[in-house]
Amino acid sequence: MTTVTDTAATTGTGTGSTAAPNAGLLTDYNLFLKLLTTQMMHQDPLDPMDTSEYTQQLVQYSQVEQSIQQTGKLDDILSQLLSQQMAQASSYIGREARFDSPVAGLGDSPAKWTYYVDGTPASVTATVKDALGGTVATVKLQPDAQGSYTWDGTMSDGTKAKPGAYTLSVVAADANGATLDTTINSVGVVDDVVTDGTSIMLGVNGIRLSATGLVALTAPKPTETAD
Repeated sequence: MTTVTDTAATTGTGTGSTAAPNAGLLTDYNLFLKLLTTQMMHQDPLDPMDTSEYTQQLVQYSQVEQSIQQTGKLDDILSQLLSQQMAQASSYIGREARFDSPVAGLGDSPAKWTYYVDGTPASVTATVKDALGGTVATVKLQPDAQGSYTWDGTMSDGTKAKPGAYTLSVVAADANGATLDTTINSVGVVDDVVTDGTSIMLGVNGIRLSATGLVALTAPKPTETAD
């Protein structure tokens, strides 16, 4: 997994790159002023040049310069806010999180989901698909035992699936065969917190999930000590 240190280094590089366009603009701005001054000094006094166009360009350069400087300041503010959000999100590490997503990780632990069927189901079928959309497992679930599903990676052919991201879909029907709406959440313990420069990502059982999809957290379990 990508560490927080590596991410911080990437973010720092991105912040430094904002200085390059600003420096180039200042160089062009100074060159423009030098050319304008030189032309005004050597103009024909009997046929003076029209300076209105140069004045307009001067104003435009000034506006662009101010805009880039403001953008740089906003980038600095966003970077500071992102750092604060990462510090706050670090408290999630070690806690079981539930996400508004059907995608769960299969890694050191089984992939785990919770689901809710809107109605009274007579049949429930769970289908697990890999990252490419291929079906790897299909399981009939007990209609009266709805609530959660844990997949240990055993595929339909009996072999074990590779670690990675897997998507769960649940089809539920009532006694009349009508399809019932189902809500699915993925569940897992947060291992680390990283950023891609714009948002906070949580490492959960080998995959990355956006912190914006977080819907619930449980308190960390106390560590058992030997007598």
